[in-house]
Amino acid sequence: MTVHFIGAGPGAADLLTVRAVRLLETSPVCLYAGALVPTEVLAHCPEGARLVDTANLDLDRITDELAAAHAAGADVARLHSGDPSVFSAMAEQMRRLDALGIPYDVTPGVPAFAAAAAALRRELTVPGVGQTVVLTRTAARATPMPPGEDLAALGRSRSTLVLHLAVQRISEVVAELTPNYGPDCPVAVVAYASRPDELVLRGTLATISDQVAAAGVKRTAVIVVGAVLTAQDFLDSHLYSTARCRS
Repeated sequence: MTVHFIGAGPGAADLLTVRAVRLLETSPVCLYAGALVPTEVLAHCPEGARLVDTANLDLDRITDELAAAHAAGADVARLHSGDPSVFSAMAEQMRRLDALGIPYDVTPGVPAFAAAAAALRRELTVPGVGQTVVLTRTAARATPMPPGEDLAALGRSRSTLVLHLAVQRISEVVAELTPNYGPDCPVAVVAYASRPDELVLRGTLATISDQVAAAGVKRTAVIVVGAVLTAQDFLDSHLYSTARCRS
C-alpha cells in the first residue's frame, strides 16, 4: 500500500500528467480538495472508489483516512491542486505518515504559477530583464512568514515575484512592493488559470488594486509582479546564439 501525493494541476482536467492518471485509475481511495480539484479529474478513479473531500477535514481526520486505507491495504491517491511542492501542506502529512510507518511517493503537477504564465503568454525569465523568480505568499489568515521573507525584504532584489494566496490583500501587497518596484511596475493577476472561467488582469502597481476590486477577484488567483511582464527590448538568449560554443 502506498499513499500517492499527486499534483492535480491548476484546474484544467486535461493538465494532469500521464502518471497521475495511471495512479488515479489504480487507487481505490482518493482524497481531494473539493473546492480546488475539478470533478472531471475524479472521473479517472475506478468504479466504487472511496472519494473523500478534504475541504472540511483537519489534519488529524485526513491522517485517519490515510491510516485506515493503509490498514486495509488500499493505495491512496492524495490529490493536491497545482504542484504539491508549493503551498500544499504536504510536508505535515508526510511527517505524520513517517511517524506511522506508512509509505508514500510524490507525482508532480503543473504549478499555478506556470499556468498563470501560460495565460499571460510570457516567459518569467527574460535575458537581461529578469532571471530570478520568487514564489511567495502573504501571512494574513495563515502561518506567519519567517524572518526576512516579508515582501519589503524580498522586493529589494526587484526579482519577478509570484504571490499565491494573496489576492485578498492586494492593496497591502501594492503598498509593500511599491517602494522597491515603483508605481509603474507591471503587474498581472490571473484567477482560475487554465479553467473555462479564467480571468486575466494586467496593470501596474498603481492600478491593479482597483482592477481586482472591480472584477471581484477574491481567491484562486496568482499575482505576478515584474518587468518581464512587458519586456520587449531584450537580448536573444545565448542558448540559440550562433556565437555559442557547440563543442
